[in-house]
Amino acid sequence: MTAHSLRPTGIKPPRATRKSTAATHHGITIEDEYSWLRAENWQEVMRAPDRLDSAIRAHLEAENEYTNAALASTATLQSELFDEMKARIKEDDSTVPTPDGSWAYSYRFVTGGQYPQLCRQPREGGDVTILLDGNELAKDKPYWSLGGSQHSPDHKRLAYAVDEKGSELYTIRIRDLDTGQDLEDVIPDTRGDFVWTNDSNTIVYVRLDENHRPLSVYRHVIGTPHADDVRVYHEPDSAFYVGIGKTQSSRFILIDAHDHQTSEVYLIDADNPSTEPRLVAPRQAGHEYSIEHHNDALVILTNSGDAVDFRIVEAPVNNPGQENWREIIPHRPGRLIIEAVAYKNHLVRLEREDGLPRIVISKFDDSSEHEISFDEEAYALGLSHGYEYDTTAIRFTYSSMTTPAEVYDYDMESRARTLRKRQEVPSGHNPANYVTRRLQAPTANGETVPVSLLYHKDTPLDGSAPALLYGYGSYGISIPASFSTTRLSLVDRGFVYAIAHIRGGKEKGYRWYTDGKLEKKTNTFKDFIAAGEHLVSEGFTKRGRIVANGGSAGGMLMGAVANMAPDLFLGIIADVPFVDVLNTMLDATLPLTPPEWLEWGNPLKSPEQFEIIRSYSPYDNVKDQPYPHILAYTGLTDPRVTYWEPAKWIARLREHNTSDKLVLLRINMEAGHSGASGRFTALKETAHDYAFALLIAGKTETAVS
Repeated sequence: MTAHSLRPTGIKPPRATRKSTAATHHGITIEDEYSWLRAENWQEVMRAPDRLDSAIRAHLEAENEYTNAALASTATLQSELFDEMKARIKEDDSTVPTPDGSWAYSYRFVTGGQYPQLCRQPREGGDVTILLDGNELAKDKPYWSLGGSQHSPDHKRLAYAVDEKGSELYTIRIRDLDTGQDLEDVIPDTRGDFVWTNDSNTIVYVRLDENHRPLSVYRHVIGTPHADDVRVYHEPDSAFYVGIGKTQSSRFILIDAHDHQTSEVYLIDADNPSTEPRLVAPRQAGHEYSIEHHNDALVILTNSGDAVDFRIVEAPVNNPGQENWREIIPHRPGRLIIEAVAYKNHLVRLEREDGLPRIVISKFDDSSEHEISFDEEAYALGLSHGYEYDTTAIRFTYSSMTTPAEVYDYDMESRARTLRKRQEVPSGHNPANYVTRRLQAPTANGETVPVSLLYHKDTPLDGSAPALLYGYGSYGISIPASFSTTRLSLVDRGFVYAIAHIRGGKEKGYRWYTDGKLEKKTNTFKDFIAAGEHLVSEGFTKRGRIVANGGSAGGMLMGAVANMAPDLFLGIIADVPFVDVLNTMLDATLPLTPPEWLEWGNPLKSPEQFEIIRSYSPYDNVKDQPYPHILAYTGLTDPRVTYWEPAKWIARLREHNTSDKLVLLRINMEAGHSGASGRFTALKETAHDYAFALLIAGKTETAVS
C-alpha cells in the first residue's frame, strides 16, 4: 500500500486561514500565523464548551471530518480492536476490600457499566452496600469523571468530587450514608482532592482560582453555604501549586505548597481544624520534602544535605525545624526513595534502583529491615497505603509486561505474602505466548537508556516487524514495565511494543530526571531516538517501521523527534501533545505556565532559556521536509495542554510537509486532557490510535490466535 493511497478521496485536508501575528522577545520576533485558533474566551469555554467561537469550531470540526474520512477504511478494524480490548476486561470486576475499623471499602464495576460503584461491607464479611453508583450519576451525561471520594472517620458520610466537562473543575458533594441522599452542600471549582477532619463534620479542600490554579485551601463545615467557607491558606506565588493530604496516623492534615523542585509543608491538627497551619520547614529553592507522623515525631523524606536520591529523617512534632532533623535512613546514590509511609511499628518505603522498584520495611524499635523480593527482570510495583495506621498488613500490586496484575497482602511481622486478587483476562491470556525483554540502548554521550520490550513469541525478529515505541520523559515520571491488556492487540498482530525509559524520568535515579530538563531537555529527545535506533540495530525492526507514541509532555517528545529524525519513524501518534512550548511558556496567564518554568525554563526573563526552548519547541521547528504519518489527539476543554496547541501544530505541518503522508487531528469536543470518560468509551480512543498504527504499517489482518 503506497503512502498516496492512504489519502482520502473526495475530501481535502483542512487549510487553516493564515493570519500572521508577531511578538518580540529579547530582540527576536516570532511570527505565528495560526494564533487565532486560540479562543479569546478560552476560560469560559472550559466551563461552557458551546461558547467557542464559530470560526474556530468550524475549523476543528473540519479536522474531525477529514480524519474520519482518512481512517474510514479502518472502521471495521476499530470495531474489532474495541471488541478485543473490551473482551479482555472483566466487566463485573471489583477491587479487594480495604478495611477501616468495622467496615471494608471497595470499588466495583457491573456488566455493561462504564463507571465505578463505591461499596462497603462489614469487615468480617456480609452484604455489600452501594454507597455511590457512578453509572447512575453519569446517566445521559457526555462526560463524567469521579475525582476524590472519602468516607468520614465516623463512617456516616461520604464526600465525593465530580467533573462533568473534562475541564478538571470538580464539584464536591456530601452524601448521608444512612439515607443515601446528598446533603445541600455543593462546593464548585475545586481541584477534586480533600480530607476530612477527625470530627467528621468538616472537610478541607483546594479551590481553583479564575486562572484554573490551585492556590488556596478552604475549610467547609457540613451544612453551611460554601460561600461561608474559611480560607485556611493562600499561596501568593503563582509558580507554586497547593495540594492537601493527611498523615497515615490521621493526626495531621498536610498542606503541601510546591513547584517542580521545591516544597513547603504546613500541618493542621486534624482534631482541631480551626487552628492555624504550622510550618514544618520554610521553602528553600531545590529542597523537596514530604511528611509522615509517628508517635511524637515527624518522619520526613527529604533531599536536603545533598541527598539527590533522598534520605529519611525524623524531627520532634513540637519543634520540627531542620536544625532538629535526625537521619534514620541515609542517602545512597542511585537508590531513589520514592515514598515513605509510617505505620504504628513499621516504616515502609518504595524505592527504585537500576530501573527496578522494590519495597523495603524497617521496624521503628530496632531499625532492622528487609525487602520484598521479586524474580522477573522487568516489572512494575505499586504500594497501597490503606486506611489504617495500627496494622502489620500492607498491600501491593505486582505486574510485568507479560504478567497480569496481582494484588498481595503482606504481613510485615511474619513476612507472609497472601495473594488477594489476580487480574482476570476473560478472553484468555497465556503469558507463555509472549516475550518480555530489557535492552540497554547506548547514546552518543555515553549513557545507556533502558528499553522494555514485549512481543509475541512467533514474531519474526528479522527486522521486518513494525514497532510501537512509547516515551514520556518529563517531570521525573517513571514509566513502569507493567501489564496492559490493550497493547496485546498490537502485539498479536506482529508489532514489537517498546517503552523507552528516557532521561526526564527517574528510572535511573534523580540525576536521570535533571539530565532531561531545562538546558538539558534535548537529552530526552536524543535518548528516544537512540532507543529507536537500537531497536533497528538489534534487528527488532527497520528504520522507517517505528510508530512513536507519547502524550502530553510525551506529545512534545513526539513533535521534537518528528522534526529531528523523521526518517526513523513510520508514524507519530501524539496524544494531547504539548507542542507549542515557546508560546505557552511566554504566556503567564495560562494555568500551568508559572509552575512549569522550573521544568522548561522562563523565556520571559531569560534570553538563554528563550533560545533553548526555541531550539526544540516542536511548533517553532516545523520546516520543509518529509514528515512521517502523524495523528494528533486533543480535547476541547483540556486545561493542561490547550486544544489550540495541536490544532496550530497540525496546521503548520500541513504547510511544510513535503511527503505524501497523512497529517491528522482528532479533537474530542466533549472532553479534556484525559480523553473520553467511561472505561469502555476510552477504549474506542485507543482502538482509533491502534487502527492508525496498523493501517500505516500494513498490518490490518486479523490478530494471531
